[in-house]
Amino acid sequence: MSRFCYNNGNTQISPYNICLLHCAAQFMEMNNSISGTHNLLEQIENSLKEINYWTWSELLIALKQCQDLLPVVNSSVILQKCLDSLVGRLALTSEASPCPSTSSPDSSGFRFSCDTKSTESLKTNFSRATWWYEDLLILSPNLVEMLVKSMVARKFNHGIISRFLFYYHKSKLYTATSDEKRKIVEAVIDMLFTLEWSSVSYKSLFGILRVSMSLNINKNSKNKLESMIGSQLDQATLDNLLVPSPYGNNYLYDVNLVLRFLKAFLSKRSCQLSAIQLKKVASLMDLYMAEVAPDPCLKPSKFLALAMALPDSARDSNDILYRAMDMYLEVHAGLPEEEKLKICCALNYEKLSTEVCIHLSQNTKFPSKSAVQALVSQQYNLKSLLHGTDNFKLDTDLSCTSIDVRSNGKKDECSEQVVLYAGKLDAVSDNEKLRAHLQGMQCRVMELEKVCRKMQMQMTKLIKSRLSSHSHSRSLPKLCS
Repeated sequence: MSRFCYNNGNTQISPYNICLLHCAAQFMEMNNSISGTHNLLEQIENSLKEINYWTWSELLIALKQCQDLLPVVNSSVILQKCLDSLVGRLALTSEASPCPSTSSPDSSGFRFSCDTKSTESLKTNFSRATWWYEDLLILSPNLVEMLVKSMVARKFNHGIISRFLFYYHKSKLYTATSDEKRKIVEAVIDMLFTLEWSSVSYKSLFGILRVSMSLNINKNSKNKLESMIGSQLDQATLDNLLVPSPYGNNYLYDVNLVLRFLKAFLSKRSCQLSAIQLKKVASLMDLYMAEVAPDPCLKPSKFLALAMALPDSARDSNDILYRAMDMYLEVHAGLPEEEKLKICCALNYEKLSTEVCIHLSQNTKFPSKSAVQALVSQQYNLKSLLHGTDNFKLDTDLSCTSIDVRSNGKKDECSEQVVLYAGKLDAVSDNEKLRAHLQGMQCRVMELEKVCRKMQMQMTKLIKSRLSSHSHSRSLPKLCS
């Protein structure tokens, strides 16, 4: 400033002092031309026109100066120009191979012509898309937020941006204080939330979740993080969901957190969910319920909420769900009958295997009404299967008769029927295959009839035993009749 004032308006302007000079000139209101010379602010603006010729190191130094001055004065003009130049250079990394170096202020960290050896070394040590991650760790969370906004506006790859944010989060936490950690985590979550969630690693999101649990982040950032995790719940594993309960709660795992994940999964992407995604989450929930069921402090309402969170179409079988319920009722043997019935309402008895139904009918931990309902449902399934088998048997007999009649007819017509009904197979061999298949189906029918009779006998014994032990019950005689 002294040189400018006492040297006829001439002073040296460089990337190392341009931010300081700009702030000082604004403070001194040096925006008027004197004695035909350009004012200082005008000289600074002309110098900024050459920003594209600054080296990578010079650009970072100017950014660092702007960052240090932000709390004191307004240096947003130069800051925005530096950020625009930085983002523009990063955008070119997809077309040219940069040679980053910040070891010396005079070294150019962004060169487009490098010798072959250095280029090969760069490819082995740095990814072309991520070489700048380390250099930008000097930036504060506020500047990183401005940088990310500019990158999103320039259509940067969201996967690269998210990986940088995770790298920034992990690197900055080592030396930060507790309050600084909280601000960094909140800023990173807010920035990740603006990206395409499909480009954000769910494993890294769970890492941020575990860190944030001890930092007491604000509710808005917490909700954003849970929404992002919930949207990718079909990619999670059981270990991801086994989050310890918050301090002060007596239950083992944070079931409420998983319920919020489920809510986000079903609500945020309900129009995009596929059957495969639903089945993956259902399998994951069955495993999770089996894991939390032995917890003696887990309330029945929470267990039931887990069981009924997903639609019935998400599960092809309820066998694993039954085992989880069996384990829960074993640990919580003192539950009243009404609570047990509510839990059993989540079971679809038609989706239970025969073995599980038989086990349920003999399981004293379950209410008697559930046991009878399981046997009735299984008997109905067997009758439907037998009815379908009889229909198939009738159709097969008609087909065999038709083939026999045609095979005893004219030989010329026989060849035409073979082509029509059996392709290039011989009618006699086709007849034998059909008869063999019919015999197999008849054996299967006999087996099913034996199973059905066995289950009827078990159900009758069960009802009689329950009637004798619960003579005051009014619902069982109706079921028996």
